[in-house]
Amino acid sequence: MRPTEGTKRLDILDYLRGFALLGIILVNILPLLAVKEPGFGTADASYQRFLFLFVEGRFYTLFSFLFGVGFYLFISRANAKGKNGYVLFLRRIAALFILGWFHVKFHPGEALTVYAVTGLLLLVFYKVKKEINLVIGLILLIVLSIMAFKLFMVVPLMLLGIAAGQYQLFDGVEKKINKVSIFTGLLLVVGIAGLVYQYQYAPSSPFDLNNGVDEATYMFLSIGIMIGPLITAVYVGVLILLLRLPLIQKLLSPLKSYGRMALTNYIFQTVFIYLAGYLFNLFGSLTYLQSLLVCLTIYIIQLIFSVIWLRFFQFGPLEWIWRVVTYLEVPPMRKVIKEVH
Repeated sequence: MRPTEGTKRLDILDYLRGFALLGIILVNILPLLAVKEPGFGTADASYQRFLFLFVEGRFYTLFSFLFGVGFYLFISRANAKGKNGYVLFLRRIAALFILGWFHVKFHPGEALTVYAVTGLLLLVFYKVKKEINLVIGLILLIVLSIMAFKLFMVVPLMLLGIAAGQYQLFDGVEKKINKVSIFTGLLLVVGIAGLVYQYQYAPSSPFDLNNGVDEATYMFLSIGIMIGPLITAVYVGVLILLLRLPLIQKLLSPLKSYGRMALTNYIFQTVFIYLAGYLFNLFGSLTYLQSLLVCLTIYIIQLIFSVIWLRFFQFGPLEWIWRVVTYLEVPPMRKVIKEVH
């Protein structure tokens, strides 16, 4: 999981981005296709409860945090190459905002415009001491989590991502594995306690997000948002530990390609969801478990596409366009295959 030659990419970040995308689509598909309320005591009802215990509020937090890490690494690497990292970053988030502005017309509540605006606001924190960023980020995250302000939690999550970049948290992870193990173990105990607490408020009957929820269900969902970052940290720690095993790393290698093309795959998740909805007339008629089958199909398509694409090209399609706008130059798309003599 060391940085790849030349690009200095941190492979672990690509795995984590891919992992975050796997969870995000499971929740995003529900409002996009107006998935039906499950029947009482059905498998769909069980899957709904599973989603709001283990998925909702767990993966967007990781995606937001990783955006903060990428924020810091992008400017630092640009400055190290003698370029003006601030100017490049401003172009980068301007392009992201425009893309998000188009995307939000089809996917209300999408993240890209929020990330662009938050990135602009947090630009002043790039040179702030890492200890200050860490403390401010933790305090804000705790306060906003307790208040279950999901949208505003993006700010401290990205700030903590900047702090993680400053602390070089993901550099040489293999040398920090003992600390990761201890930290993950402690968080796992607290996380289980949090899930047990949330489960105690689980509604006795299924709920319909499209038509609002009652007070009891709202409490259940709010607690889920509150403990979301904690569960996310457990997921990250477990994934890092699993990736130490060569077999797991090989099995999950498509996830790395999926994460390297995170922007392309995030946008095209929405495209595929709508495509499935229109082709098979799924709007308002899809059950929860059927939504899972749609997501699994999209996984297979995107994972295979990402692996094949990156065998021949250096960047994902939208990543390449993003790079062109950022640097105002056209980088070669195809990989250069060296001849062996």
